[in-house]
Amino acid sequence: MDLDQANESQDTNQWVPVRKRIREKNIRVNTPPPSKKKNNNYLSVPEMIVKQEEEIHPAASLTQDYMEQVDCDSQEDLFGDYDSFADDSCFLAQLEDAERQYPIFTSSPAESEQEDRKDAVEPLTTFQNPNLLNCSQSNDNKAHKHSAEDAILATDKQDSSGKKSNVASEQICTEALSVLHVGNVDELPSSQLALMEDFNSTLIKHRSKSLVSETSEVSNYCVNDHPNIPSHSENETLSLNKIQNQSRTTNSGANKQMSLKDQMKNAMAGNAAAPVPQASRSKQLKEIGLSEEINIALKTIEATSGVDIGPFYGLPSKVKDLIFQFKGIKELYEWQHTCLTLESVQERKNLIYSLPTSGGKTLVAEILFMQELLCRKNDVLFVLPYVALVQEKVRGLSSFGIEFDFLVEEYAGSKGKFPPIKRRRKKSLYIATIEKAHSLVNSLIETERINSLGLVVVDELHMLGEGSRGAILEMVLSKILYTSKNTQIIGMSATLNNVSDLQRFLRAEHYTSNFRPVQLKEFVKIHDSIYEVDNKSEDYFTFSRVLSYKYSSNMEKIDPDHLIALVTEVIPKYSCLVFCPTKKNCENVSKMLCKYLSKSFITLKQKEKCILIEELKSIGNGIVCPILRQTVPYGLAYHHSGLTSDERKLIEEAYSEGILCLLTCTSTLAAGVNLPARRVVLRSPYVARDFLRRSQYKQMIGRAGRAGIDTQGESILITQEQDKKLVRDLVSRPLEGCYSNLLHDNEKGIKDLLLSLIGLKVAQTLDKIVEFMAGTLLGVQQEQLFKGKGILEVIEQALEQLLEKGLIESKVSSSSNEEEMYHKLQVTKLGHATFKGSIDLVYCDTLNTDLKKSLEGLVLGNYLHLIYLVTPYDMVSQCTPDWMVYFRQFHQLDIVEQKVFAIVGVPESFLTKKASGQAVRKTVDGFVVARFYLSLVLYSLFKEMNTWAVAQKFNMSRGFMQNLLNSAAAFSSSVLHFCEELEEFWAYQALFQDLTHKLSYCVKPELVSLMEVSGVLEARARQLYKAGYKSLSYLANASPEVLVQTIKHMSKRQAKQIVSSAKMLLNEKAEALQEEVEELLQLPIDLPLQSVSNETSW
Repeated sequence: MDLDQANESQDTNQWVPVRKRIREKNIRVNTPPPSKKKNNNYLSVPEMIVKQEEEIHPAASLTQDYMEQVDCDSQEDLFGDYDSFADDSCFLAQLEDAERQYPIFTSSPAESEQEDRKDAVEPLTTFQNPNLLNCSQSNDNKAHKHSAEDAILATDKQDSSGKKSNVASEQICTEALSVLHVGNVDELPSSQLALMEDFNSTLIKHRSKSLVSETSEVSNYCVNDHPNIPSHSENETLSLNKIQNQSRTTNSGANKQMSLKDQMKNAMAGNAAAPVPQASRSKQLKEIGLSEEINIALKTIEATSGVDIGPFYGLPSKVKDLIFQFKGIKELYEWQHTCLTLESVQERKNLIYSLPTSGGKTLVAEILFMQELLCRKNDVLFVLPYVALVQEKVRGLSSFGIEFDFLVEEYAGSKGKFPPIKRRRKKSLYIATIEKAHSLVNSLIETERINSLGLVVVDELHMLGEGSRGAILEMVLSKILYTSKNTQIIGMSATLNNVSDLQRFLRAEHYTSNFRPVQLKEFVKIHDSIYEVDNKSEDYFTFSRVLSYKYSSNMEKIDPDHLIALVTEVIPKYSCLVFCPTKKNCENVSKMLCKYLSKSFITLKQKEKCILIEELKSIGNGIVCPILRQTVPYGLAYHHSGLTSDERKLIEEAYSEGILCLLTCTSTLAAGVNLPARRVVLRSPYVARDFLRRSQYKQMIGRAGRAGIDTQGESILITQEQDKKLVRDLVSRPLEGCYSNLLHDNEKGIKDLLLSLIGLKVAQTLDKIVEFMAGTLLGVQQEQLFKGKGILEVIEQALEQLLEKGLIESKVSSSSNEEEMYHKLQVTKLGHATFKGSIDLVYCDTLNTDLKKSLEGLVLGNYLHLIYLVTPYDMVSQCTPDWMVYFRQFHQLDIVEQKVFAIVGVPESFLTKKASGQAVRKTVDGFVVARFYLSLVLYSLFKEMNTWAVAQKFNMSRGFMQNLLNSAAAFSSSVLHFCEELEEFWAYQALFQDLTHKLSYCVKPELVSLMEVSGVLEARARQLYKAGYKSLSYLANASPEVLVQTIKHMSKRQAKQIVSSAKMLLNEKAEALQEEVEELLQLPIDLPLQSVSNETSW
């Protein structure tokens, strides 16, 4: 089959729905029946228009790229009840009658060519064809025809110099199409409808700015629906038109040799054979309405006035509906409205805003990045401090992504692609931890795509002052500020003091408010007396009351801090949080409270508590923590990092739903998920052995008061007489300042920063590096942080250390005039691999040595040796080996596994002596021994996949082991990137890629696809798999109502979030595959023009 004919057959069906759109768009005109006058050179109106347009304005012809953008998603069936038109003799007879009534005179190719040349010389004769007059014989239509002729004559006069004019062609199309009778649309073949539809769209696209009117505004709106249509230069368009004209001539010649009946048969056969997209009319109208609102918002959001910028802050009203549906928020607070309408926000200036905890800061950020995604069509990066928060936001925002057609991508743990997949259609919302955000920004800078980030939102901006993680966050923001001038940065926090420094660093405006949805009252308890915190008082304390709870002598000994009295004043009617200084204290306090609570607590929500215990049992493979089994019936539980993420999630949900009324927790809960309470009790003013910082205290007490439920919140800090002075200072002093941590831990941060700047080629000379560093928070605060040193001296010292470690090298280069010589810095292969893998500079040499040594005798009979290579170095200090367990584990392994002990440097004799308590004379590397002990823990988890069993075997907490497993998966990904940059480690690449995937989930292979969905953990994945949801596709197409009925203990809210997350992940994968296909099929931009002459043709 000829290629042109094949393409025509494939494309025939796509013009079926065009008929309906032409009816809706064109002006209805009453016309008499068409004339029966015969003509030997029949051309339909659209064909004549396109031919005339190509002769006058070849640059305005449609390109193939644009023709593919036409939307054809109708469910119309024009065949009605016909199963096969070829079998309908009555229908064929009607075709023969029509053919006799309108005979087609064929002509030779030579005659056709002569006619084409004649048309090219005399373009006006085309419009004198009687078939055009058959469309309408009215005076109005004659006037339209004469107007079109006048426009053509005017165009010929004005464009004699070769310039293109769109005015005449626009008049031709508008006036010629206006004479078409609606009833004749269905009589036109698909090829003519294609030309009519595409030509009309082209005229809309190329409408002159000088002809702006109400009609042109509608046309411009249509054009905005296709922002990704590629533009062509004049030469490219002429070449494409030439090819299209040749193809059209070939097709017309073939059609002239066929009868009318055969042509209609071919056209309808193509329509019948082609698949029809399944899309309802209501869905089309919904999408059109949504698109219209988005375009209106796009125009209004550009306005600088803060009065009225659209239906919902420049967004479709559907956004407001979804916020109410998923968050239960009907109206925004006054401060939120003020913040969103700030002039600085409208002008896309950087912004820092700070409010007390629970004030609704996150909702403002979500509205801002919805504006960026939907209105400005840019990608957004949302940076959060913890993995749990990232996963929570991915689940919560996936529903918005599905509704408004953008992607929500998770960058936490081992998840995330570097660089991210380049999307040509959909925009992405990257939700990332601080570390993953750094790797993401590095990859965007390296691929020169950093400008694709339109907005970066940072939650908990005060993390800039938090040790090594603060240094990484400072690197992220500094690089964005230096490399992208179009990216807006929004920072928010509840605990900021030296905002002026942060403003200078981020070049940002500042907005603040003391708003709290619920009033907070602060109290301090000393002995049995409670004092209210009063800033107006001289000693900041005002006596409030004395506890009236009667204690026995035995209770006084067990509960000297009167916790029972404090909590029973609010529970079980209201909720309560008790912050404890250590994890062990959390467990002890929860057990102690249960002993003295009334038995009536057990009868409250007894059924729901039983279900919670069963869920905990399912997570632990039949085992429940004894403490939780004892406390849950009373409505109490403990919450700290010793629990697995599955257990913590269940406890958090039970607390939010009111099944649990009290949690004993550590300070990490205050910085994590939002779990408010009526009363917050601070068991001690210490966190471990360190006295509370003002920012920690504010975060903890900020959990008091539940918006929409409580009228006020209370916080009570328990302290002793000897700490009264420290506590008085704690409640009265201002918040701690936020200072740069690039010099933290022996200047580790600044060395990491300099290595990445040189590796990314952002700054490769000393002058450029100094210029960059001046814009960091360290540069802003250098006078406060440097003692007797200048920033130049600090930079030079850091560069010297990088040179000594062999991570960078200096080369002498000359300037353009070859008179001035300067030193250009560049990374070595080892340095490039180090920053690409985000490897800690402290351990990069050790990792390189370990990998080289293992190449000589890598044991591949099992995964133990590979697991040792990816065991995180920074977690070794958190674990002390149990020598008896170590020795026992050695003898439980087979011979091949025991061989790994000797290779890494842990001999059996050493373990035997340590287990028996004997002195060890032989020198053994203690760091290697402790690291390999952690490798055994990971190996046991890898094989058994049962956290509870491994925890009992090694006498470790379940939470620590899960943290170890997550850290190992993340470090394995880093080692993989490290090896990809060094050719000598090519053999490791496939091995670490497989190992990273297995460590990321550490479950049976059939559960992996389900656990990729945010919010689906191991226990839930097992439930779903047993219920028949065996893959991502099953889950994405599931009904939330059916899930609630099928899966035990699943709420409707959980079911909706899981289905939304599954749909989002499925869309993301499908989009990635589609992008890959289109990239493979895309015509190269620099492809030489292909011309075949008669001499070279075969």
